[in-house]
Amino acid sequence: MTGPFDWQTAAPHQVAVLDDVEVLVRCGLHPWERHPERPNRLRVSARLYSRTEFAGPGTYVDYDPLRALIVGWQGRDHVDLLETLLQEAVDAAFLDPLVDACWVRIVKPEIFPETRAAGVEWFKVRPA
Repeated sequence: MTGPFDWQTAAPHQVAVLDDVEVLVRCGLHPWERHPERPNRLRVSARLYSRTEFAGPGTYVDYDPLRALIVGWQGRDHVDLLETLLQEAVDAAFLDPLVDACWVRIVKPEIFPETRAAGVEWFKVRPA
């Protein structure tokens, strides 16, 4: 997530960042997206937020499991909705007990000629 926030009232936190992980995934509802030989190129970005301040080993958010999940989407069966992939990513983010909230964005950069990308994003707070 980009943009200003009120640093004077923000609690100390750390953010693990993944930006624009590119994967080829068979996904989409449009007829032209259903050809198995032409998967969509996706760009996935994520922010994993933790109120735990870094104090050495065991106090950092590890983005590797989420990255491995995203890269593992290549070669899977067709998925109709990006929201299905978003839910998987959010679930993977919350496997790390230090993650208090996450933001995940998935876009298709080549889906429409008149736009740079189209997609979906979620911000979720760990369920109580």
